[in-house]
Amino acid sequence: MTNTSSALRTDHYELTMVDAALRAGTANRASVFEVFTRRLNGARRYAVLAGTGRMLEAIKQFRFTQQELEYLEKRNFLRPETLDWLANYRFRGSISGYLEGEIFFPHSPLLTVESSFAEGVLLETIVLSILNHDSAIATAASRMVMASQNRSLTEMGSRRTSETSAVYAARAAYIAGFAATSNLEAGRSYAIPTMGTAAHSFTLLHDSELDAFRAQVAAYGSNTTLLIDTYDIEQGVHNAIAAAGTELSAVRIDSGDIPVVASKVRKLLDSLGAHNTKITVTNDLDEHTIAALAVAPVDSFGVGTSVVTGSGTPTLGMVYKLVARQDKSGQWQPVSKKSEGKISRGGKKVGMRQSAAEPTAEIVGILDATTKFHEIKPPAGLDLISAPLVTNGEINPKNTGVQGIARARQLHARRLSSLPPVAHSMRRGEPALNTEFIEL
Repeated sequence: MTNTSSALRTDHYELTMVDAALRAGTANRASVFEVFTRRLNGARRYAVLAGTGRMLEAIKQFRFTQQELEYLEKRNFLRPETLDWLANYRFRGSISGYLEGEIFFPHSPLLTVESSFAEGVLLETIVLSILNHDSAIATAASRMVMASQNRSLTEMGSRRTSETSAVYAARAAYIAGFAATSNLEAGRSYAIPTMGTAAHSFTLLHDSELDAFRAQVAAYGSNTTLLIDTYDIEQGVHNAIAAAGTELSAVRIDSGDIPVVASKVRKLLDSLGAHNTKITVTNDLDEHTIAALAVAPVDSFGVGTSVVTGSGTPTLGMVYKLVARQDKSGQWQPVSKKSEGKISRGGKKVGMRQSAAEPTAEIVGILDATTKFHEIKPPAGLDLISAPLVTNGEINPKNTGVQGIARARQLHARRLSSLPPVAHSMRRGEPALNTEFIEL
């Protein structure tokens, strides 16, 4: 994607807080911010963290260049001293947290941001906008992967979201286990496999369905997928095999009662000798319809609207809260909200799970704010989930770019296989793991 400043992808009040804190002399107080969610939106059993690599790249690009400063100066809501401070801004603090692809639960300490108040508060909006969007997509995609029972899924929802969100949705779905995307920019930017063949318009262009299939086979050979439901599906199968032969790679169904239609198509393909021809289905799928096709003779799925909109849960409700800060004497103080329905727990935290293959709880350790990450020692039987992401302003490059996506995809596959059976339920319910807090 275009390498530009991300500094104005923020809310107005982030800058006014910095302005007021600079005036009050509190802007440089050492602080700890935390990203977490109070509940799993959509009553999901688990959620998936995605967007971390994009977030880190955005933090690296969070600079107030001359363009941004001129815009802010014209708006005339910040003092000249604050504009000078912004001109020299770069994040010099440290960030630790869950790695991209990790599963999480309510109150999991997804990110811990340690810096001055002013440096840390400026990142709130950009961090939440990326993580809330990408994690919602990845969570929906992960549920679809689970429901598919190891059958291949392709993300194809570009026309159901914005042109920019489409690229990021493809990235998140791929991390969660989708095999490919239809979006070429996602392929170019993130090295995600791309795929696609033809729509109904290609069939309608030709004088007959058979002519359309022959044209497609002439261009791509029998290793292609023919869309067989523009007219009559049964005749479509006959035309597909007539055009490509029994070695046709696949046929696609995009309408009808999929379990019934897929069974009829499978029997017809077999009767024509096309035993190896696969069946792929599209048609407004989500995790529930995919799960309902568990015993249907379907080999792969193409998912559009549902995955790019989070399957009814387009955000995960993550928040970015100050949880500890130094007072005027330099002493560390845990801080928290007491608002009804929005209570938070103060103190610097770290995530842990049981070393056993199947965890039974999400353990959150509460630390002394002065504890350095390398000094954290989990109790026996617990593994550290959190990891360093930024150290003194330096981003760990292993968590960004194509390399970071590959690591996240591998991590998520491992985590998905270790979830307890209750996590596999598609029904609304309580989180698969309860969160427990302990003092470290």
